[in-house]
Amino acid sequence: MNVAPSPEKQQELLEEIELFVVRAKGLDHQQLESGSLRITQKIDNKFISLNVKELENVLSRSDTEGKEFLQVNFCSGKKILLTTTLIGFKPIPLRGLDLAKLPRVVTTPDVASVFDAIQDALDAADTDVHEVSVLKRVYEAVLAGGESIGFDLSEERRWVARIPATITKISA
Repeated sequence: MNVAPSPEKQQELLEEIELFVVRAKGLDHQQLESGSLRITQKIDNKFISLNVKELENVLSRSDTEGKEFLQVNFCSGKKILLTTTLIGFKPIPLRGLDLAKLPRVVTTPDVASVFDAIQDALDAADTDVHEVSVLKRVYEAVLAGGESIGFDLSEERRWVARIPATITKISA
């Protein structure tokens, strides 16, 4: 756990985040009475609340195309990336899943994309049980990563609960 900056510095960090979000076309924000800032992604209405007391640092960055984004570091050691449209986060490492094969940063739309890939794999004429198993672990890693930074992904958890735990191949 990292040491928190002064309350004044944390307020400056929150204001820096708010200024970025105001300019971001794909994000909305709302100041909460608790001193928190709720940031909502317009693409899927998913939101997180940033508590000013949890902020450690905010770093202005740019991607390979020169587009600006913010890296928000929390006192807990967690991090998020704020782009002009999405909130990025790290997938959570799971046993038996090679995180090197996943993007280092994912977003909530990735949850739906992985779920679609699971559905496609299940619907395939020659369902690959191993592929479905790996995709389910990827889904769980992304889901857990989003939940760890404050997204409510309970609906997406219900989606995966409907997938059978074991898949048997049907032969003609």
